[in-house]
Amino acid sequence: RVQTTHGAIPNRAIVIPRFGTVSPWASKATDIAHQCGLDVLRIERGICYQWSAKRTLSPEQERILQTSLFDRMTEIIIASYEEANALYQTLPDRPFTRIDVIGMGQKALDDANQALGLALSADEITYLEENFKRLGRNPSDVELIMFAQANSEHCRHKIFNASWTIDGQNQEHSLFAMIRNTHRLQPKGTVVAYSDNSAIMEGCEADVWSSTGPAGQYRTKRTLVHTLMKVETHNHPTAIAPFQGAATGSGGEIRDEGATGIGGKPKAGLTGFSVSNLHIPGTNLSWEQKPYGKPERIATPLQIMIDGPLGGAAFNNEFGRPNLGGYFRVFEQTIAGKRRGYHKPIMIAGGIGAIEDIHTHKKPILDGDLLIQLGGPGMRIGMGGGTASSMATGTNTADLDFDSVQRGNPEIERRAQEVINQCRSLGENNPIVSIHDVGAGGLSNAFPELADSAKLGAQFELRKIPLEESGMSPAEIWCNESQERYVIAIHAKDLERFASICERERCPYAVVGHTTQDRQLQLHDQQQSTNSDQRYPIDMPMEVLLGKPPKMHRDVQSTHEQFAPINCNDIDLKMAIEAVLQQPTVASKSFLITIGDRTVGGLNSRDPFVGPWQVPVADCAVTTMDYHGYRGEAMSMGERTPVALFNKNFKI
Repeated sequence: RVQTTHGAIPNRAIVIPRFGTVSPWASKATDIAHQCGLDVLRIERGICYQWSAKRTLSPEQERILQTSLFDRMTEIIIASYEEANALYQTLPDRPFTRIDVIGMGQKALDDANQALGLALSADEITYLEENFKRLGRNPSDVELIMFAQANSEHCRHKIFNASWTIDGQNQEHSLFAMIRNTHRLQPKGTVVAYSDNSAIMEGCEADVWSSTGPAGQYRTKRTLVHTLMKVETHNHPTAIAPFQGAATGSGGEIRDEGATGIGGKPKAGLTGFSVSNLHIPGTNLSWEQKPYGKPERIATPLQIMIDGPLGGAAFNNEFGRPNLGGYFRVFEQTIAGKRRGYHKPIMIAGGIGAIEDIHTHKKPILDGDLLIQLGGPGMRIGMGGGTASSMATGTNTADLDFDSVQRGNPEIERRAQEVINQCRSLGENNPIVSIHDVGAGGLSNAFPELADSAKLGAQFELRKIPLEESGMSPAEIWCNESQERYVIAIHAKDLERFASICERERCPYAVVGHTTQDRQLQLHDQQQSTNSDQRYPIDMPMEVLLGKPPKMHRDVQSTHEQFAPINCNDIDLKMAIEAVLQQPTVASKSFLITIGDRTVGGLNSRDPFVGPWQVPVADCAVTTMDYHGYRGEAMSMGERTPVALFNKNFKI
């Protein structure tokens, strides 16, 4: 505890973790202290910044300066050391609220939709009103947030699964059906596609290196190993907070690989970025017009390209995975009177991994199986990420946008992956029945998805969910998107063995609930009395949560743009060559490559640099299947989306 008597001092800011929270640094430091036999309850860290100025700063100038010193999602600024004592206070739990659908009908849902940033469509609001009136009760805010996350565009791909009418003609297939059609026509070499957290392609026999037995001795075994592959985007968080957005984008993709089948192993990653013109200070580039403007809370393209790649590289390396590929495009033009660009960026995180043949498919979940959270504790971060990323940029409030950004802790994710690796090393005795990563929507999306995959219901205990923050409401506990978490189903008889693996790897876990034959999702709060209205934050039929909300339909008309002919007569060839080579899309990508260790893991055979001068022009990244043979995988990525503005047939 802080014992100093110093009061507030001018030109000073003390940055500490947000009151009521325990920082990841504190968790690790306290754990190390306990392992060393030190009798401490908690070690926490703060940073004191002191500055001097030629003249007294105005309150607004001080505010701007302080904003750059801390992450307001996880930290606060205090004026004196005495205030830091509040770090060790426990905040009281907050209750959930009910939305008066019975009394106010649709208006109550409309108000909640706006206040909570749920991104519900009019059809979904009508669907909820009808179902809760049929159930004869008012929904809780926990149930509405859970429904919104589980049925968001981010999680359900409503636009990709929508039916379409184009120029008055009903289309036979949805966008997703057209994408899946490629696999239907050419399924050769595919083990899993469009049905799990990653795709799996046929591999070959390789030496698998893993530890076995109580002593943890490492041995190799020859077995059939397949290749995992996954790519996803993390655009909205990267637009709001580039470093953390890109870091947790890579972290989420890594978890998808680990949560494939009943346990995969990530091997190598890629990251990609599309942004608008950079407007680097001191440059005068011919293609950069006057800045068009953007929502204030969105980072500039330059900020995104300074911090975003660092975030992706940092998480990959700290987890223990090399980043070996990707792409970078800068595009912003006025075409046919419309400004086109990437003010809301594209941030792509992807990679490849390995999975043994016996682990490629999840096992059937049975009635009574235990539902476990594996990984880090929950905090009030990443609230509403699935719905926020599903809304049009600029339609959300700044606070809701910032709330939706997660924070990464790659060390905890590494520990969780080691638990998965140990389970994999048991071969046919792998205790994992089914596994999913916790992403958009947090536990509110992951646990119901796990139970619904077996056509079962589930019962959960709210107070068994591990937390590192006090004073959270049931909605914040159930729906936050704290990273580095997986949900796992195991048979009750395997709990002791699974627990011993977690303890060996020092990875937190908690048995939060179990599956039930009754298709009802219940979240129970044991701190509430039997007759309390607060006893069940969730008591919802699975068919209402994940049934068949109204399907989206899009009725659109084709547009036919008129483009001015390209005139090449007045182009100076030398100036044109210089301009093309200066364009960031064409220029050297070394600054995106040298920021990370590309040898971590020991299975990298080809990284982006080529030849004695180490020029970043490799056509692909190559990894090996094991440490002995010559078999491996090649990974490459390309894109040319701006071409679609002129000819939709040539964009791929």
